[in-house]
Amino acid sequence: MKLGVVGLPNVGKSTLFNAITHAGAQAANFPFCTIEPNVGIVAVPDERLTKLAALYNSKKITPATIEFVDIAGLVKGASKGEGLGNKFLSHIREVDAIVHVVRCFEDENVIHVDNTVNPVKDIETINLELILSDLESVQRRYDKAVSMTKTGDKKYAIEAVLLKRIVETLESEKPVRSLTFNEEERKYVNGLFLITDKPVIYAANIAESDMGKDESEIELVNQVKEYAKKDGSETLVICAKTEEEISELEPDEQILFLNELGLEESGLNRLVKASYKLLGLISYLTSGEPETRAWTITNGTKAPQAAGKIHTDFEKGFIRAEVVEWQVLLECGSYSKAKELGKVRLEGKEYVMKDGDVVLFRFNV
Repeated sequence: MKLGVVGLPNVGKSTLFNAITHAGAQAANFPFCTIEPNVGIVAVPDERLTKLAALYNSKKITPATIEFVDIAGLVKGASKGEGLGNKFLSHIREVDAIVHVVRCFEDENVIHVDNTVNPVKDIETINLELILSDLESVQRRYDKAVSMTKTGDKKYAIEAVLLKRIVETLESEKPVRSLTFNEEERKYVNGLFLITDKPVIYAANIAESDMGKDESEIELVNQVKEYAKKDGSETLVICAKTEEEISELEPDEQILFLNELGLEESGLNRLVKASYKLLGLISYLTSGEPETRAWTITNGTKAPQAAGKIHTDFEKGFIRAEVVEWQVLLECGSYSKAKELGKVRLEGKEYVMKDGDVVLFRFNV
């Protein structure tokens, strides 16, 4: 899974990325500090892995991962080449979802590209550029499809109708994700790689002085939440500066610091989990002495296809899956005990995997 971290210059985007990945992306107080995208791969927090690894005395733990891409700041006119323009847009087309960092703090020492802090205006500035970029791309395809309908091929007529619906939505300054598509349409739209079709989390970046406050007390955050609700997107409140400080601490110190702030987990952990959920992803688990591992699949994946994530031979020669819930396995104390108590289920090709399933696949090639 690849997430693009975007936002106007100086909203705290690179600071948040530093905290996420320890990659040390440059964070400076001027626009276009980030030119080439920085990439960091981080583990999806999963306490189940450490508990299962302890049960099996596993030599290795391999969590699921998310790739974060810190993409250069946008400005008004980017779709026409302003700022870093199309270079930015090409990077964002490659991600699965967008983490849109929005400035929700006042600080006279950190300049704002528009000289005023207005989170909704900031969001609309970026969203309009993404819409205009998509519109240019889809318009070209629509014109071509209309031209090709003259051949009498029904395929182009169907394509033109769908593209017209998308063009009209974008012209009304609404994102493609606001539309619904049937299965065939969805396959086609996926192939367009449209930016505004991607799911979004708005990361409301608050001041350190607002940490610990009830979110409803922070007016700028309320504005972002209201906008996100209309947009059908998620909002996550986070303080990038604090998260960067937490990320530099040792694990034990992090826990103490979070306790002092009255938090159960870091904002970064919440962001990673929210991103995972946003894309409809779950993890099934495999565990043994060599390794305990989380495997990422889309919610709704059936057992043979899940097995194929490990190796294509597992899917081709799938016989059955031996499945036990991770909590039940821990309660039983061992796989053999769980089997003896009838807690291990034998599932066939139609079984839909569940989050937290501990699985042993049987196959024959």
